[in-house]
Amino acid sequence: MRKMIVAAAFAAALALTGAASAEEIVFTSWGGTTQDAQKAAWADAFTKKTGVKVLEDGPTDYGKIKAMVESGNVSWDVVDAEGDYAVQAGGNGMLEKLDFNVIDKSKLDPRFVTPYSVGSFYYSFVIACNADAVNGKCPKTWADLFDTKKFPGKRTFYKWSAPGVIEAALLADGVKPKDLYPLDLDRAFKKLDTIKNDIVWWGTGAQSQQLLASQEAPYGSFWNGRVDLLKRSGVNAVMSWDQNITAADELVVPKGTKHRDLAMKFIALATSAKPQAEMAAAAGYAPINKDSAALMDKSARAMLPEEHTATQVNADMNYWAAHRDEIAKRWYAWQTK
Repeated sequence: MRKMIVAAAFAAALALTGAASAEEIVFTSWGGTTQDAQKAAWADAFTKKTGVKVLEDGPTDYGKIKAMVESGNVSWDVVDAEGDYAVQAGGNGMLEKLDFNVIDKSKLDPRFVTPYSVGSFYYSFVIACNADAVNGKCPKTWADLFDTKKFPGKRTFYKWSAPGVIEAALLADGVKPKDLYPLDLDRAFKKLDTIKNDIVWWGTGAQSQQLLASQEAPYGSFWNGRVDLLKRSGVNAVMSWDQNITAADELVVPKGTKHRDLAMKFIALATSAKPQAEMAAAAGYAPINKDSAALMDKSARAMLPEEHTATQVNADMNYWAAHRDEIAKRWYAWQTK
């Protein structure tokens, strides 16, 4: 649902007047520091290797993809999309099947590979706090984060209907990770009701960082990469990986692209070991190529979800894809009550 919340300035700066030419492709992502890292590690490297210019567009907009595919006027060639959308859209005939004769999936984390998509990067929802705002008293578990007596004040969560918050609420309420799916929505929303008045919502990674850095919300649920970048900037951010909840962005090719072969080659490069390592080091997220971690320095590797698997919870993208619309309807109705 991030399509709704990327700054207009970014969209204006990257707006395209038409489809790419034969020797150009269009890569679309979410903007900000993540797309900057993708451009440097993937797009620039692809142009250097092939001579094919990569135009940048954004933000990713699922309604726009649908309109393009249905009209037959597809101007986006490779798109960074949320994992549950990728599964759903592939099943609905909105995406090209990937060519695994070109893309080497043997090196990719199988959790993030489908016939229609491969991982762009993956991340965890983690618990984090600004230690300076709370005298070092930071929540360590999801139950802590939902305990307003022990940890009073505002807490922040991801605004859009996507894997992460529902799972966190159920884990906070004592559900075992193995019993999460199918999601007990009644139980999850009952738990969320207990902190509803104390929630400040974030819709973008940058907004989540601002809420934590400014101490407006001294703790909450965040993408691990955003907390890592805050720590690098000097903010006294403390992160707990307890029951970190993994999810991924995926690279997809809209059905009907006029540059299918180039799109496959772009994805092949983007998911290879070195570009994945470079993007991960810059953005603070995890590479999906299994050979990438060895190319990263020790401090960068320490911030990867794969280093914190003891209590890790993998969000079920297939479940979310099947129930995405149903959950979204209830999610937004609950927020407006």
